[in-house]
Amino acid sequence: MMDRIFAALSHRISTWAGQPIAFILAGLTVLVWIVTGPVFHYSDTWQLVINTGTTIVTFLMVFLIQNAQNRDGSAIQAKLDELIRALDTARNDFIGIEHLTEAELEKIKAVLERECGDDETHHQSIARLIERR
Repeated sequence: MMDRIFAALSHRISTWAGQPIAFILAGLTVLVWIVTGPVFHYSDTWQLVINTGTTIVTFLMVFLIQNAQNRDGSAIQAKLDELIRALDTARNDFIGIEHLTEAELEKIKAVLERECGDDETHHQSIARLIERR
């Protein structure tokens, strides 16, 4: 229950925060703060208001952004796993490799790169792909 509420809330907030209007509102807030500087004689309290506000917003947004990235990453991984599973020529051994350590993933990457051929062959393949565009 709590997971669903947090997921829905974080999705809505991160979607809203990614809109131009959110940036405009943040910019206007900073502008209002700057304009009020002389009114409050650039006091410590005046500075504390913006510092506290931006710190709180940043702190909370870190968790929302991380949640959105985790969900996106999991969804992409599930889609890739389904593609691997559905293709007869694909190696099912690759399903779930996101759970391996960094060192294990580097070993797999090195083996795959060796299977693709030497560097010159690889560079030629990339050059052909770029030329097609």
